[in-house]
Amino acid sequence: MLALALSAWAATASAQAVQPEAASGFVPRPAVVSREFMAVTANAYATAAAVEILQLGGNALDATIAAQWVLNLVEPQSSGIGGGGFMLHWDAKRRRVSAWDGRETAPRSASADFARRADGSLASFSEVLATGRAVGAPGLVAMLDAAHRRHGRLKWERLLRPAIRLAENGFAVSPRLHLLLRDDPWLRQDKAARALYYQASGEARRPGEILRNPELAATLRAVAETGLRALQRGALAEPIANAVRARGGSLSVADMDDYQPRQRDAVCGLYRAWRICGMPPPSSGGIGVLQLLGVLERSGLPAGDPASPEAAHLFAEAGRLTYADRARYLADPDFVSVPQRALLQAEYLQRRASLIDPRHSMGDAPPGELPERHALADDDAPELPATTHISVVDAAGNAIALTSSIESAFGSRIQVGGFLLNNQLTDFSFVAERDGKPVANRLQPGKRPLSSMAPTFVFDASGQLYAVLGSPGGNRIINYVARTLVALLDGRQEPAAAVSLAHVGNRNGATEIERGRGLDALALELERRGHRVQQMDMTSGLHLIVRLGERWAGAADPRREGVARGE
Repeated sequence: MLALALSAWAATASAQAVQPEAASGFVPRPAVVSREFMAVTANAYATAAAVEILQLGGNALDATIAAQWVLNLVEPQSSGIGGGGFMLHWDAKRRRVSAWDGRETAPRSASADFARRADGSLASFSEVLATGRAVGAPGLVAMLDAAHRRHGRLKWERLLRPAIRLAENGFAVSPRLHLLLRDDPWLRQDKAARALYYQASGEARRPGEILRNPELAATLRAVAETGLRALQRGALAEPIANAVRARGGSLSVADMDDYQPRQRDAVCGLYRAWRICGMPPPSSGGIGVLQLLGVLERSGLPAGDPASPEAAHLFAEAGRLTYADRARYLADPDFVSVPQRALLQAEYLQRRASLIDPRHSMGDAPPGELPERHALADDDAPELPATTHISVVDAAGNAIALTSSIESAFGSRIQVGGFLLNNQLTDFSFVAERDGKPVANRLQPGKRPLSSMAPTFVFDASGQLYAVLGSPGGNRIINYVARTLVALLDGRQEPAAAVSLAHVGNRNGATEIERGRGLDALALELERRGHRVQQMDMTSGLHLIVRLGERWAGAADPRREGVARGE
């Protein structure tokens, strides 16, 4: 029914201080419809690179790799060689979903007290953010290299050419990049970053100014020639370790050499008649989206207007319950026993849904009680929203959903080889235990910090791939993706409308409403139902591809600079 409803449309279609990827406008864009392939990324240059590779006969993974390295250049605040990511791969021929984990790992010598001052007191987030103490062993190159060996079609070296060419010839600084450079309080303190992104006066590079990054071009050439070895044992490893040590960190060449990506089983479940697949831990995205939707379905949410007060109330309450469980139970499964099955069992979701009063908010929700004993305390890591997402479908029907990150905007503000290093260790809990109980997401050597990244596939009742999506946005990602799915699957909204829908969500605190979207009446109604409401910028970057019969529709979030293209 949804495909029929969309076919008529398709015929006519062609921050807060700790939210550093700040709002930069709202520019609605129509969806793009194509027959052969579709790519949606956060920047026109990156989308063009993906299309270039697809036109050469590359597959969805090849195109994603090319786009990712261009994003490292043109969107340096969000992702790159110095960071990590999570990726879903759909093999259309084998009808198989695989989940790839390229999340950063804590150094061998890292301590759970990494966020303590010399006197033993707890440091603030901003005190740790732009230091070497925040840097984990990067995983993105390793993950993409391993996935390419398994699923790639074109040669690895060919996939880096668009980024190398652009780094050498230059690209026009975007308005969004200019604003982020202008307003960042730490990046100028790094000598290499200051020379690249600022004038001698300290003024940020202006919109439209041509920016060249020859140092990144040289790095990409090394990665093109030697792949992962360039980062783990080659010319890049020692400079990275030295730069981190100079800023108080402990990352070593051995830590980078030890890094191994993981191929994990995707977490899949049903929402109404749809099968939804996402990332398992150490990302909370897959479980979180499925939990939120599962509670919603059992709460009596009607298939209709997702923007109604009733729907907004139920969505916020389901979010409370989901985020309560996230904080208590989820972490790196190589270190903590994660009760994944128990959290997604139908009976458990029904019990959680029964806590929702359709007329009044429950306030802060407690985590659910599980059959197994899990003597754990709650996590409080902030997880900032400086991330990017790529969605690609190729001519054979293969698909990629990749969400990658260096954590906060510009990561640790440590630049090496023309790219920025992550600050992902701040995604660990700053407190290792509470009341004698360990926090699941405490820092341990070699451990991956908990994430909310939620690359997502949707399949229809016949098992056919229906949608590919994901978003940046820190731990709001779960809300962003789930709300888009409600708009798409229940509200039957066309893709551009689904990614444009005003955000409402709850992370087990205040109910957050997107500022500037005409939701004052909704805010008053939610307050009447007992919600504590905060209106704020909510800078998602949703990139959605939807099947329309034999065609694909691609839509980019109007809140950022994303572009969809296909043929």
